[in-house]
Amino acid sequence: MSRDARWKALLELLVERGRLDVEEAAAELRVSAATIRRDFDQLAEQQMLVRTRGGAVVHGVSYELPLRYKTARRASEKQRIAKAVADLVAPGEAVGLTGGTTTTEVARALAVRGDLASGSPALTVVTNALNIANELAVRPQFKIVVTGGVARPQSYELIGPLADGVLSQITIDVAVLGVVAFDVPHGAAAHDEAEAAVNRLLCERAERVVVAADSSKLGRRAFARICAAESVDTLVTDTAAGPETVLRFEDAGIRVMAV
Repeated sequence: MSRDARWKALLELLVERGRLDVEEAAAELRVSAATIRRDFDQLAEQQMLVRTRGGAVVHGVSYELPLRYKTARRASEKQRIAKAVADLVAPGEAVGLTGGTTTTEVARALAVRGDLASGSPALTVVTNALNIANELAVRPQFKIVVTGGVARPQSYELIGPLADGVLSQITIDVAVLGVVAFDVPHGAAAHDEAEAAVNRLLCERAERVVVAADSSKLGRRAFARICAAESVDTLVTDTAAGPETVLRFEDAGIRVMAV
């Protein structure tokens, strides 16, 4: 296992459990305890975790994995969700994309759609995510609008009043939200309040709102609310979403697509 793969696995275990012992992590990853101690020390230097005697704990109460460490989690589900979301977008529309791994996959799915290979523009994409803008900027048939703002390193998203200034001046057809949690009573949510505020404004400027979230995000709460459940028109998730969970969203008037 490469160092990057090992670090990704360690951070995922840490997010899941909140605390990891050296021996426990070594057994999980089938490497030596000395390797794990070295990994923990190096990750602590990068402020990715907090070193403890004999192990490590997550970095702070609102811990969030940086995007680069989340790309492989539930990859196949996210790709299926992304294709289904991309298929909901019509040629010529203006689509807003928030940051996140699933919305990044949505951008990639839009980029390979044959009916969006040409046009003037074939699609207008409004995003506050630097990585999404970077991937789509090479597509001359796409008009890319970047919000501006201050870059948030965990998600590559631009946040703050500069982003608000752009979004308040535009109207879009569909906003695609990547979320960390979505349930009926508490709505769609993110870890960071500034990120949630930009995403909320994107929703307010949209004719319709689509949440793209794998089943692990459903029925959960997170710190910063983006929008109420009733503001969402469509939820696209994976087939692991339980029937009761799906029914709760449908009863709230949300169209659910499980792919």
